[in-house]
Amino acid sequence: MATRWGAARVMARSQVIDTQWGIAIAPARRDGRIVAEAAEPDRTAKPVPLPAELAPDLVARLRAAGIEALYSHQLRAWEMAPRSDLVITSGTASGKSLAFNLPVLDAIARQPKARALYLYPTKALAQDQARKLAQLRPPGLREAIYDGDTPREERPAIRRKSNLILTNPDMLHVGILPSHKKWGDFLANLEWVVVDEAHTYRGVFGSHVANVLRRLRRTARAYGAEPRFLLTSATIANPEELAERLVGTEFELIDDDGAPRAGREVAMWNPPLIDKATGTRRSALAEAADLLAELVTQGVRTICFLKSRRGIELIQRFARENLERRGKKELAARIAPYRGGYTPQQRREIEDRLSRGELLAVVATDALELGIDVGELDAAICVTFPGTVASLRQMWGRAGRRRRGLAVYVAGQDALDQFFCRHPEEFLGRPVEGAILDHGNEQIAMRHLIAAAYEFPLSDADDEFFGEGWRERAERLLEAGELRRARGGLAPRRNEFVASRIPLRSASADSVAVIERESGEMLGLVEAERAFTTIHPGAVYLHLGRSYEVEQLDVRERRALVSSFDGDWYTRPKKETEVYIERVHEQREVAGVELHFGEVSVTEQVIAFQRVSIADNEPIDIVALELPEQSFVTQALWYVLPDGNFGTLPPDVLLGALHATEHGQIAVLPLIAMCDRWDIGGLSTNVHFQTGRSTIFIYDGHPGGVGITKRGYEEFERLLGDAERLIAECPCESGCPSCVQSPKCGNLNEPLHKAGALELMGQMQAARGTVRRAA
Repeated sequence: MATRWGAARVMARSQVIDTQWGIAIAPARRDGRIVAEAAEPDRTAKPVPLPAELAPDLVARLRAAGIEALYSHQLRAWEMAPRSDLVITSGTASGKSLAFNLPVLDAIARQPKARALYLYPTKALAQDQARKLAQLRPPGLREAIYDGDTPREERPAIRRKSNLILTNPDMLHVGILPSHKKWGDFLANLEWVVVDEAHTYRGVFGSHVANVLRRLRRTARAYGAEPRFLLTSATIANPEELAERLVGTEFELIDDDGAPRAGREVAMWNPPLIDKATGTRRSALAEAADLLAELVTQGVRTICFLKSRRGIELIQRFARENLERRGKKELAARIAPYRGGYTPQQRREIEDRLSRGELLAVVATDALELGIDVGELDAAICVTFPGTVASLRQMWGRAGRRRRGLAVYVAGQDALDQFFCRHPEEFLGRPVEGAILDHGNEQIAMRHLIAAAYEFPLSDADDEFFGEGWRERAERLLEAGELRRARGGLAPRRNEFVASRIPLRSASADSVAVIERESGEMLGLVEAERAFTTIHPGAVYLHLGRSYEVEQLDVRERRALVSSFDGDWYTRPKKETEVYIERVHEQREVAGVELHFGEVSVTEQVIAFQRVSIADNEPIDIVALELPEQSFVTQALWYVLPDGNFGTLPPDVLLGALHATEHGQIAVLPLIAMCDRWDIGGLSTNVHFQTGRSTIFIYDGHPGGVGITKRGYEEFERLLGDAERLIAECPCESGCPSCVQSPKCGNLNEPLHKAGALELMGQMQAARGTVRRAA
């Protein structure tokens, strides 16, 4: 394989083949499961002296903690922070925390009344930072965590005494801004706002947080403060744009990473083909579990990532069983799963055991992707593409921080994973994406206007904070009875706590408790919108490596009762989807079809579930369900085929061709927009009741939409070309999970017609005057 790492790769292999992890992956090198490798080189540090202007007491504390010098990007942040809002991008473990801490802690050391607010996307990150600040003990600092776990009796003292508050956007939204009168002194002296891991604020969550930060700026100004914003981010393509969209002010970028970095060996791992005709490969979960067991056997401290909560539980279970079969029970007990839905106590225990070295490995969702300090790790495995290169780099960055490490990507059968395995150079050399958010999303922005009006009446002075279009939205809210004219502005019609009805992310509100029937113990939480697909009656639910069967789902009481389960199958839902076109925003003729972008109503209903054998992934049966419909309005692109469908596809082929085309285009949309396949939905029909013709819809999978399908509309020609290439290159005969089958298909991948999809897209390519690429 020829890549820009080529020469370094050959050298690296000779150096690392005898390492513990080199021994663990050697069999996969020999049998061809490792399809490509690369070596990321070491990087030397760029140290600079501590600034002479730093408060002397702070310098003493830094030196006591072993910090005798800074990295170059930390010094730049110190120099620029007093005059500019900053966004700092650098690699994992590069000292971003010290970069924003220096100007803040120096200000607090010099000015007793100065206040700072630190925002983290997770409670765990805030707790991790609080521990580090407590260890440093900077002069004059009175830090405190203020989140949903903070005892109510402690909150008044924190508001009065603390000069640095560590919290999350959710608590700022519901616990601080609506109660700003209790925070008057803090807000009047607020000088610094730090937003850590800013790249996580994208999509729906980011669009909400952008509104919350605008409300924070507005509230701080009402108390006479203009805080400086310091944002940190993993490397993404558009850090300045993201920062400016989040906060609404101009930012300067610091991206010169002066921290040292240990080298890393990167391996792309493709599970072996079991059936060439059907394209079936050995399960990526099983491959990852075997690799994890071997690494643990060799004493390699490992973190294994997978987005699926069910999947991480299965990997942990398979790895444990592998080790037990080999008579290594003591090692089997040193692997733990980690995901959202566990209680805070369960998560803290796992983090502590990993940090202390009691655990040799953890299998985690992206809940551990961010910068929680879990000690030294040697290897990081990412199972299936996580949706973005930025996330992949974050995950890989958890290992080999101070000594040479191993990063493995284990591909799944998914079409995009197999596309990357056929084109490893496009994967290994792929640039990071740009983050997408839309603070002006109609549904999101209107709700935050009501929340802002609860804090202070809306007025002409709010143009700066809420931007273009807020007045029109406010007028509509006035007409709808949500707002009223009062005190020269607009106030809420009802004097109720508005923010509590605006969840920033699904995990923070309206969750369903999963309760073990026999013991009455609450095992975890599942977001309400995921309940019908994951904890419906009969579903198999995994928790901490154990399997449970759902006996009852009570939506009104927000609880699901489960009991222990030892069957050898898992479940996947079957659902029906309808799409209604609400409004067309843009349209154009392209590739012989009518392409549209606009708003649609999506109605989904889970009607059954399929039981699937764990051993061979073969369906066992389908069980009917009676669950209510769920509807939401979102953004979509859709295109309508001309009368006659280009005149060549017979009716019995057409629906399967449309369905396969839809799947292929959804599979490659993450290459264009910074999103996950699971953020996108689709529907294809040979006759849609509104268009009267064959139509394919691709829609944002979240209410309101955040611009994912807008990118697809803008770059539709690329979407079409990438999808055709993905399907045409797959060697299977009639369609497989590596090309046209989708793991999230609500219709259980029926019907699909691979050849028909290639014919359809080939005719579209011909209609735009291009030559179709051969398989």
